[in-house]
Amino acid sequence: MPIYECDPWREQYFAHVHCPPDVHIPTDDVDGYKFNPRHRAIYNRLLVAQSQGLECGLHDSPPARYPVFCKPVTNLKGMGAGTSVLASERDFLENCRPGDCWMKLLTGDHISSDWAVVDGETAWCRHTRGIPGIGGTFDYWIIEARVRRRLERYCRAWIRTNLSDYTGMVNIETIGGRIIEAHLRFADQWPDLYGRQWLDAVVRLYQHGFWEFADRRRTCGYSVVLFGPHGRPYSHPTPEELAGYRATPDVSSVQITFFPDRPQHAHIMPPGGFRLAVINSGCLEAALRLRARMAADFGLLEEERAAVVSLGAERGTGTLTGPGASRTADPRASSDRC
Repeated sequence: MPIYECDPWREQYFAHVHCPPDVHIPTDDVDGYKFNPRHRAIYNRLLVAQSQGLECGLHDSPPARYPVFCKPVTNLKGMGAGTSVLASERDFLENCRPGDCWMKLLTGDHISSDWAVVDGETAWCRHTRGIPGIGGTFDYWIIEARVRRRLERYCRAWIRTNLSDYTGMVNIETIGGRIIEAHLRFADQWPDLYGRQWLDAVVRLYQHGFWEFADRRRTCGYSVVLFGPHGRPYSHPTPEELAGYRATPDVSSVQITFFPDRPQHAHIMPPGGFRLAVINSGCLEAALRLRARMAADFGLLEEERAAVVSLGAERGTGTLTGPGASRTADPRASSDRC
């Protein structure tokens, strides 16, 4: 299966997609970097900031003002590894190390946007808004049906300038309308929520170099995350339990997002929690109910289960994995309820 997926819990999305053996489609940054040597410079976060005229620098060039956001210049493993907000010169000297860079602290919505690109021109996009949890986690993501015209104009111009001869999928993360990261792949957490035959269109893009996808009836989707505390053992659900989760009405998919045969320290996780599962659904309430059930099944204590439920109710307080804090509206106020 030449759709390369490093996480076995996401192979469910690609197992039945026909992809010729000579077509290589990355879903991971390690493969995106390897397959695209002419365009891998976009993985340099300092260059991404410089390309937009944002205040930024390396560890040996302290900022003139604080706070700033510090992160590795390149991180192909994700999950916010090595990131921090630096509030003072002392923070900078203690925490910004060789291999790190800093940039202006951005505020606003944290948006993950997938783009289909043909020779540097964008042919399709879809936006997902992150609702932050605590300690670098995301409570859930809203796969939006709406367009974001200002953001799309900005990203199209950036792609045209920086990926002028690229054909394939691109994922761009923005905060407050400015790009914090770019990836030569799509977001593999929620492809089941983009619509039927979307992955077939991705294969055609990489195989034939054109984009063709009927996307006229979008609906909102939700990707809800279950975190548990660090430092305790977790067991995978049995096949019967997992089948029951996936058979829940209005649930599109369930991912158990850790390796049962690896110790916790071998997983890259944000400081706010150990990611146990991801639930994708067209109905937020259905996903939140299943998350509460799974929290109990994973053996989370009563107060920990209450914290999981309260995260879903509070909507939008906490720390992002990108440089800034998100202020978001309650999605239940929209008409996209089940």
